[in-house]
Amino acid sequence: MIKILFVCHGNICRSPMAEFVMKDIVAKAGRSAEFEIASAATSTEELGNPVYPPARAKLAEHGIGCAGKTARQLTRANYNKYDLLIGMDSANIRNMTRICGGDTDGKIRLLLDYIGQHRDVADPWYTRDFEATWQDVLAGCTALLQQL
Repeated sequence: MIKILFVCHGNICRSPMAEFVMKDIVAKAGRSAEFEIASAATSTEELGNPVYPPARAKLAEHGIGCAGKTARQLTRANYNKYDLLIGMDSANIRNMTRICGGDTDGKIRLLLDYIGQHRDVADPWYTRDFEATWQDVLAGCTALLQQL
């Protein structure tokens, strides 16, 4: 089983979008049994909060639900539990590496590296452009699945 943890700052926009998009495309590929997919935050700001309403709405536009998801924080133990820890931006990568005590096994990656673009996933918290985030997340998750 391949265990993937998507990570962003608050775990209410980008990383839960990636979690549920990945679950959806994995299911559509008939490969759900091969994966464990989750998401987490590098900060404590949103712990326990549900997916941000505009992010939930963007997922729902594409027939993807995220009911019951609440923000949780990345822990050092997650490094050993997951095969891949995928950050949404370079600040996430720095914080993930700090929280995990390094990246000795090369598990911490940037999502858009999978599409050959070393750049951040658009952050809708600041831009309010949930469509751009959707496009980034969909492209990254699709490429990730192709590589697995």
